[in-house]
Amino acid sequence: MRPPRRLRHGEEATLVEHLGELRTRLVISVIALLVGFSVAFAFHVTIIHWLNGPLPDTLKPTTLGVAEPFLTSMVISLWVGLVIAFPVVLWQLWAFLAPAFHEHTQRQLVGFVVFATVLLGGGIVFGYFIALPAAVHFLTSYDSELYNTQIRAKDYYSFVLLVLAAVGVVFELPIFVLALVRIGILTTAKLRRNRRIGYVVVAAVAVALPGVDPVTTLMEMAPLMILFECSIWLSVLFEKRWRARADAREAAFEGGDF
Repeated sequence: MRPPRRLRHGEEATLVEHLGELRTRLVISVIALLVGFSVAFAFHVTIIHWLNGPLPDTLKPTTLGVAEPFLTSMVISLWVGLVIAFPVVLWQLWAFLAPAFHEHTQRQLVGFVVFATVLLGGGIVFGYFIALPAAVHFLTSYDSELYNTQIRAKDYYSFVLLVLAAVGVVFELPIFVLALVRIGILTTAKLRRNRRIGYVVVAAVAVALPGVDPVTTLMEMAPLMILFECSIWLSVLFEKRWRARADAREAAFEGGDF
């Protein structure tokens, strides 16, 4: 299947052409998902061993149903396959929507997407190597003299994916703050003036995020605090650049150079 041609900004196309492009991009996305699922299922044993890494050596996930081992491996492969296919799906979505934006806006959005991807990867790494082991150790060893701790595979992997997703979303805070500053809802002056209120809001967000134990909550709160402070200084830097570009465009417009 040949990939559809990407339209340029302002280029006109008929409704049939738009629908044909949309159909082709959806088919490509589905194929990418199937390929990602196939690759993940081929290596699902390695993936499951990787997910079991934060568990103590004395614990191993338990299955209780006849079909549960197969279904658990299939679900994990599906989620990992979605992660593998996500760049292709995101690119197809972007290629379909990009003609609606000016070229300079397209470049800014691509930069934001790359930055968001790096932050997401950093969040997953932080969650797997720092937050998740601490949370699993705290939860599985709590009142260990009272309980015979056994871990059901389905519940454990759901917890792992939830924690990794939550920490990944937490690391997107700079993108969220920059977006609010870019559209004018926030300014760097307000952020710096109301820094204490911001920290209270960040702490409340950390408490509201998935995590049934104080260790996970604290592990999510710590990077949130650091990222919030970094977001303020990033906003200062980008706001100056955006203001300089706006002033340059305004000067060019008033001078007739447009």
